[in-house]
Amino acid sequence: MWKERIDSFPGKYTFAEPATKEEIGELEKSLNVKLSQELKSFLCESNGVFDEYDYPLVWPVQQIIRENTELRTFEYFKDLYMPFDSLLFIANAGNGDLFGQAVLNGAIQREYIYVWDHEDDSRTWVASSLKDFMKGWAGGTISI
Repeated sequence: MWKERIDSFPGKYTFAEPATKEEIGELEKSLNVKLSQELKSFLCESNGVFDEYDYPLVWPVQQIIRENTELRTFEYFKDLYMPFDSLLFIANAGNGDLFGQAVLNGAIQREYIYVWDHEDDSRTWVASSLKDFMKGWAGGTISI
């Protein structure tokens, strides 16, 4: 499903091997968040997807864990930005801004995608779902 959908986007994409249930469980446990069904189904089909320059459209599980852990624990950020526990970042824009889903009561309850602006710490809605985000970001209809 995901591969066929992404293959219809402009450009060429490479898919990673599917994430294992154990990897997805590690992500949920280490970041204390229950993933959305949409993100979980994507990761079960491809543990990240990369454009022709090997740049991730959506990060693999280990990068999601690493990036979110760093943002949540880096002391300098605590005085600079609002807490990051309310977002699960899954991709970056290449300019320091990040894309993620809102975490409410320990779970991603809506499929919405937001962009976090690293310059002003704003968090802005950009897509109603992971599918719409990937299509819009790959196709250029989402820009920041």
